[in-house]
Amino acid sequence: MKLIVAEKPDQGRTLASVFKTKKREGFIEILPNEIFPKGAFVSWAIGHLTELSAPEKYNTSWKRWSLGTLPIIPEQFQYEVVKSKAKQFNIIKKLASDPQVSEVIHAGDAGREGELIIRNILRLAGCTKPMKRLWISSLTPKAIKEGFQKLLSEAETKNLYYEAYTRACADWVVGMNASRLYTLLLQNKGYSDVFSVGRVQTPTLALIVKRELEIENFVSEPFWEVNAKFNINGKKYSGKWEKNGDSRISSKEMAEKIAGFCDGKAAEASEVISEKKEFLPPLLYNLSAIQAEANRRFKMSPKKTLDILQGLYQRGIVSYPRSDSRYVTPGEAEGFPAILSKLQAIPEYQPLFPLPISSIKNNKRYVNEKKVTDHYAIIPTEQVPNISRLSGDELKLYDLLARTLITAHYGPYKAEYTTIKTVVEDRAEFISKGKVQLDEGWKKVLPQKESDKEPELPAVEQGETGTVMKTEVKESKTQPPKRLTEGQLITLMKTAGKHIEDKELEKVLMKAEGLGTEATRAGIITMLKDRAYIDVRKNLVYATAKAKILVAAVGGQVLASPEMTAKWEQRLHQIGEGAASPRQFIEQTSKMIRHLVAETTEGSSSWVFSDELTSAFIPGKKSGRSKRAANLGNCKKCNGMVVDKGTFYGCSNYQKTKCNFTLSKQILGKTLTQKHIKKLLADGSTDMIEGFQGKERPFDAKLYWDGEENRLKFNLANDPVKQEG
Repeated sequence: MKLIVAEKPDQGRTLASVFKTKKREGFIEILPNEIFPKGAFVSWAIGHLTELSAPEKYNTSWKRWSLGTLPIIPEQFQYEVVKSKAKQFNIIKKLASDPQVSEVIHAGDAGREGELIIRNILRLAGCTKPMKRLWISSLTPKAIKEGFQKLLSEAETKNLYYEAYTRACADWVVGMNASRLYTLLLQNKGYSDVFSVGRVQTPTLALIVKRELEIENFVSEPFWEVNAKFNINGKKYSGKWEKNGDSRISSKEMAEKIAGFCDGKAAEASEVISEKKEFLPPLLYNLSAIQAEANRRFKMSPKKTLDILQGLYQRGIVSYPRSDSRYVTPGEAEGFPAILSKLQAIPEYQPLFPLPISSIKNNKRYVNEKKVTDHYAIIPTEQVPNISRLSGDELKLYDLLARTLITAHYGPYKAEYTTIKTVVEDRAEFISKGKVQLDEGWKKVLPQKESDKEPELPAVEQGETGTVMKTEVKESKTQPPKRLTEGQLITLMKTAGKHIEDKELEKVLMKAEGLGTEATRAGIITMLKDRAYIDVRKNLVYATAKAKILVAAVGGQVLASPEMTAKWEQRLHQIGEGAASPRQFIEQTSKMIRHLVAETTEGSSSWVFSDELTSAFIPGKKSGRSKRAANLGNCKKCNGMVVDKGTFYGCSNYQKTKCNFTLSKQILGKTLTQKHIKKLLADGSTDMIEGFQGKERPFDAKLYWDGEENRLKFNLANDPVKQEG
C-alpha cells in the first residue's frame, strides 16, 4: 500500500477524485485499482506544518532582544511542528508508520517550496520508507493518472529540497539578526517600533524608497514647444518643432520668436520616411508576467492574482501557476488543438475561429523544451470550464490565459510608420509622425492599450511645398518619475531593479536573476504592506517614513543591494541544480551577518534623520496593541483631538460624531509634517513653508485656517492670496 502526501487539503482531494475512495478523518483511502493494486492513503499538509525553531529553543538567552546576544547563529538548524497544525501532522505520522504502507509518494506542489514542506513533515515524523515523487503541472484527471504512472525517483528532486532548506535557513539568519539589530539601534534614536529586515524584502524596499526620494526631490522646470499646421500641396497635417532631436525650448520668448518667424511662411516636406513594422504575438505567461499584466489591466494585486490562479489550478482548470517559464514542451503543444477546440465552443471565442495558424508545435517562440525549467508556461488545461460559473476575477484571468493561447496561433500585427520632416524657410525643422494599420493580426484577439497615438498622415511626397497655416506655443512642465504600481514592482523585483519600459518587458523576463522567486514576490509585497513600510493607494506604491528611516539606516550595506540579492538567488538556484554547496552558502551568509552586526553597531552613532522624517514617523503595532495616536491639537470643527491617520490628518471623533475635519498630508508637492499641523492648530498658522509647486513657478507660503470658510488657505507675506481647494 502507498501513502500519498499532498500539500493542501483541496489538492489531496483532487488527486484522490480520479479513483474510487472512502473518506476518513484527515485522509482519504483509495480503493484498489490498476495504478494502486493494493490501494493507497491520501493525506495532506495544510501549507507549512513545520517551522524553523525560535531563537530561545537553541539558547534561552536569545529570547531577550539585546545587542549583546548578536549575532544569533545556530550550529545546527531545527524544525518543529506548528502547534496549531499538530493534529494533521500526527495523522500523517500515524499513516507513515502503518505497517501496510510500504512506500510514500511525495505529492506536494511541484516546486521548491512544495519539496521542503512534505520532506520536512516526513523527516520530523521519522519516516524512512522508500519515497517517490509525483511531479505534474496540472491537476486534470488525465495529468494525475499519467503522473502516478510516471513517478520520479526521490533523488531526482532532492537538490530542490536542499535549495529550499538553505533559503529558509539563510532567511532566518538574516531576518532574526538584522531585524533585532536595526530595531534596537533605531529605538536608541527614539523610533519605538519593530523594524523587520529581510534578505529579499529590504532590497525591494530600497528600490521603492529610491523612487520615492526621486519623486520628492524632483524640481519641475517649465518648457515650451512650438506646433505648426501645414498645408502642403493641399494636404494638411501638424508637426512639432525640433532641433537635434529635442522639441523643448527653455524660454517662452524664444518659443514665441520661432512661432512668429514660421507663421505664414513657405514650407517644404524635405524628408518622408515610411517604414513597415511587424509585432509578434506576446509570449505565453509565467507568474511574474501575468501578475504584471493583471495589475496593469485590472488593477489586481499580485497576491490576489496568485491566489486566484492557485484556486483555478487546484480545480484542474489552469496549469501550475508558480512557473518561471514562458514556454511549453512539444508534448504540451500537441495538446493545444484539443484545448482550442473546446474554447471554440464558447460563444465569446467563436468569432476568433478558425485560427489563421492551425498548429504552433514547431514554433520555437512558444515551444522550446530547453527553456522550460521545472514547469512550462501557465496555460488553460484541456479541462475547459463553463465560464459562466467562474467568478468575475477568475473569468478575467482565465480569459487572459485563453486569449493569449489563441493569439499564439495568429499572425503578427503590421503597421506602417511614417515620419515627415518639414522645413520652414530652409531653417526651422518640424517633425510629424503617423501610423497606418496594415494587418490587425493577433490584436484582434488581445486588444492592447495604444502607447503611441500617432495620427494617420496624408500621402505627402518628398519635395512637395506649401505654407504654414498656423503656429501655436504650448507650455508644459518636466514631470517627476512615475510612481510604481504593484505590477511594475513585481517586474522591478524580477529584474533586480533594472527598470524597463513595457515594450522591453518580454525580453528581460525571458531570463533574469531577480529578487525572490515567482512564488514569493507577491508575499514580499504583502509583507511590506503589513509591516507599514508601504501604502498602496489607487494601485500606486508609496513609501512610508518608517521605510525611509530603515533604508537610510541600512545605507550602502549589502542588505539594500538588489544586485547582491539577485546573486544570492542565482547561487540558491545553483544549489537546486546540484552545482553549489548549501553549507558554503550558509557559512557565507553567517559571515556577512557577523560583519553587519559589528559595522552597523559602530556606525549607528553617526545616523542623522531630518525633523521632517521624524515628524512623519508613525509607530506600528507593538505587543499586539496599537499605540495610542498622538494628539496634534484641537479640531477646528468640534474641538476634538486631531491625530495622524496615516495618509492624512483627521479628527478622532469621526467614529462617534462623524466629524469630517481632515487635513491633507500633501499640498502642491509639499509634505505637511506633524510639526506643521501642531503649529497650525495651536497658533492658527504654520511657519513659512518653502517650495510649494504653483502653476507658474514654486513659491513659499504659510498655511492658515479660515474659520468662516472652514478651509486651509495660503498666506503669502501675511496676505491671504490663494486658497487650497
